[in-house]
Amino acid sequence: MQGLLKSFVRATTGYVAAIVWAVLLFNSAFMVTALASTKNSDIKPSVNQAIQPIEIGEDWKSSLNFSMGYFVDTNESLSFQRVQQQKFIPSSNKLSLGTGAKTTWSKILLKNTSAQKKRLFLHHPYAYHNRLITLYEVEQGSLIREQVLDLDLAEDSPLMYRGSAIFEFELDIGQSKTLYVKGISFSHQWFTLLLLDENSSRRELIGTHNDIALMIGILLALIIYNFLIYFSSSKNENVFYSLYLISGGIWIALSYGLLANFFNIYGAGILPLHLSLIAMPMFLILFMMDIFETAEHYPIEHRFLQGTLLFLGLDFCYGLFDIVNALKPASSLAALMMLVTISVSISLVRKGHPFAKYFLFGHSLFVGFSTIAVLFYKGLIEFNYITSHGVGIGIMLEALMLAFIISYRIRMLEEIKSSQDELKLLAVTDSMTQLYNRRYFYTEANYQLKQAQKEATPLSLMILDIDRFKLVNDTHGHQTGDQVIIALANILRTHSQEGHLIARFGGEEFVILLPKTALLQAMDIAEQIRQTAEKHKVVLLDSDKPDLYFTVSVGVTEINTGSETMETALNLADIALYEAKNSGRNRVRMAPARLDFQKEEPLA
Repeated sequence: MQGLLKSFVRATTGYVAAIVWAVLLFNSAFMVTALASTKNSDIKPSVNQAIQPIEIGEDWKSSLNFSMGYFVDTNESLSFQRVQQQKFIPSSNKLSLGTGAKTTWSKILLKNTSAQKKRLFLHHPYAYHNRLITLYEVEQGSLIREQVLDLDLAEDSPLMYRGSAIFEFELDIGQSKTLYVKGISFSHQWFTLLLLDENSSRRELIGTHNDIALMIGILLALIIYNFLIYFSSSKNENVFYSLYLISGGIWIALSYGLLANFFNIYGAGILPLHLSLIAMPMFLILFMMDIFETAEHYPIEHRFLQGTLLFLGLDFCYGLFDIVNALKPASSLAALMMLVTISVSISLVRKGHPFAKYFLFGHSLFVGFSTIAVLFYKGLIEFNYITSHGVGIGIMLEALMLAFIISYRIRMLEEIKSSQDELKLLAVTDSMTQLYNRRYFYTEANYQLKQAQKEATPLSLMILDIDRFKLVNDTHGHQTGDQVIIALANILRTHSQEGHLIARFGGEEFVILLPKTALLQAMDIAEQIRQTAEKHKVVLLDSDKPDLYFTVSVGVTEINTGSETMETALNLADIALYEAKNSGRNRVRMAPARLDFQKEEPLA
């Protein structure tokens, strides 16, 4: 299973890298387009302007950008009657007012100029961020209706649909009405109000949060892919990256309404999930420390990362008991984290770390978009898609770049491993035939002997020698002799089976170890090799000379695994080889039952 996973990871690494770069380019283009469109579409009334009433005419269908007013109740205790007497600041219908505006009132003026009664819907698409939302309808200074939405009790409320608060009301012919919307947030106050007719209201609710679902889908795919990598490599950075993706995915789903949209989760009950905003940079720092090996190679950078991790960890632990107050320093801690991680990245780039430049690029995208989001949450810049979704966009871009870094690192490690394997192979193989050499044969053969002893399986050995090889060299030259040696090596490969160990012992001598093979079966294999060699034609490089044929002599023995060593078995097979030589060559001979070192010298 692990081998299959490694093969899958190697096969997909290049594709992942290409996909990451494509998505990065696509998202960059999308951001520029979205930023330009939202910048041009926002209404930015002057503070000195009066609040302009929205005229509902015959052809009116929706008001997505309109003028209204807002008032911040800093005491968080003013009654509706007192609020009516306050001065509202003219604004657009998209606002971000920061942490100091937890209780905010919006004022919308309406007038029906059509010749028919109008049924209208006020949408609050980001209602899931709030604790309480209340709509007050006022006509000629008198309150005619009040609709209250408590987010802790919103699951069964008709005012709540897939994370959006929807208030329905009517305007008679020629009627003017003033709407007051009270919103109480947990921390940051930001919202959009939309005014729609019935058809537009339905269309607005169809396909809501599709962009967020796409983000979560991509993160989920990366998590699955990363777990596959982890199962094949067991690297710590894969764990930290997975946890970063999970915490980032939770925060995106929570903050941009996916949990509210699909699971109807709102209110104070999901506040603890905001701890993911603190956990995410913690896992990112752990990822940096591991993949850059800062503890071993970059002690100064490591200490800065450790210090930042400590502050985040303390805030996370505090958040387990008081999440609201723990989130108050979150923006400052985020700024500290961004400063430290960017500084460490730059330092590692200057010191030549191969991954640092890619991390710096991806992290700079995260820092850039997150900075925009922080300014938005603090009410310092205006509301649009980029500012309100900055952190999510930054998380996505950084997650994709981290995936690229992991894939790039896998490729580098594979190349290093391949180089090491090649060097190891060169050290244990014969350069001419690419068969194993004598040194490797002894190491592996002794291991196979122990396995045969343990499993009580037969083990055979044969030694082969090219007949009259010296005459071939003297007559045709050493280049032809090399051709004959290579030809025999190829024949041995052809007749070998899985588990057979073939080695060139030197010169024209070869050895084959045959695990789980008894003597008679080994003799049959040796005979097949002898016959194939006898019939094999060596086409000489010099075309003027006739083709060359050669023969081999083979000595075979079955090793007594209970009493014999590999050296003893080689001596027995060697005796059988000499007997084959002395009995006329081109023979296969079986080893004697006991050693006899008074053997004759082989014929030339």
